[in-house]
Amino acid sequence: MNQIKYNKILCFGEVLWDMLPEGKQPGGAPLNVAIHLKKQGLDPILVSRIGKDAEGEKLREFLMAAELDISFLQTDAVLPTSKVIVHFNENGNADYEICEPVAWDNLQYVEGIDNAVVEADLIIFGTLASRNPTTRKTLMRLLESSEAVKLLDVNLRPPYDDMILVESLMLKADFIKLNDDELRIIADWNQKSGTEKELAEWLSMHYDCKLVCVTKGANGALLYYDDNFYAHPGFTVEAVDTVGAGDAFLAGLIAAFSKGLAPEKALDYAAATGAFVASRKGAVPEYTPDDIDAIIG
Repeated sequence: MNQIKYNKILCFGEVLWDMLPEGKQPGGAPLNVAIHLKKQGLDPILVSRIGKDAEGEKLREFLMAAELDISFLQTDAVLPTSKVIVHFNENGNADYEICEPVAWDNLQYVEGIDNAVVEADLIIFGTLASRNPTTRKTLMRLLESSEAVKLLDVNLRPPYDDMILVESLMLKADFIKLNDDELRIIADWNQKSGTEKELAEWLSMHYDCKLVCVTKGANGALLYYDDNFYAHPGFTVEAVDTVGAGDAFLAGLIAAFSKGLAPEKALDYAAATGAFVASRKGAVPEYTPDDIDAIIG
């Protein structure tokens, strides 16, 4: 198997405030992944857009305090900083009410980003940020001008789950991460059925994607790469809330690959990272790699 290593990483897409029952918290998958990558010792660049308002300034201050590279955090003079209203069900799982239009719907291809794109080893992007044509056009230009590995973090949030749009992004990806429900939905779009392994292999072939990772919440995750499967049953923790756990999992997987770990060890580390975050309040709780190693045991 070829070694996977990422040194320069771009995280593209939405940054926002999650409006939780107990108060607002910084959020958005690209933001969460970037912060978790930073906690893992990597140095990602966040490409996003905030409004020229108090919420945007507070978000900027938060990102600066997290020591993220925000050279390409744009400011919109008209559209507001994004807010998402989060509701929890009896199992602690989150549902999201995503307001629009917001600043990250208007992400521009700004001066200087060409060099960052050329130098990137990995570009992480999601399906949600492409709901608006402006941001989608910017993303496509980034992807088409880069030879970096392209990692799609599928995030099917109705009504922003258009089949044609999602599939166009999947066809651009070298690495797709999605959950088990999303795997079934995409398989249904193509009249496919089977076991998770069969569907993961089909998805890899159908979208010409070298690596597929299927997360299954408390039941662990499945990784398909180089015609091989790697599975993890998940770690048992007392879940406090699941916001950000999938983002932490992804960052843990990328960090483990970047350290040269084999796929089964990388999956172990990713599962432990996601489990730790699910056991704490908030999407980006404080922790160190030692905390993750403690869960692995």
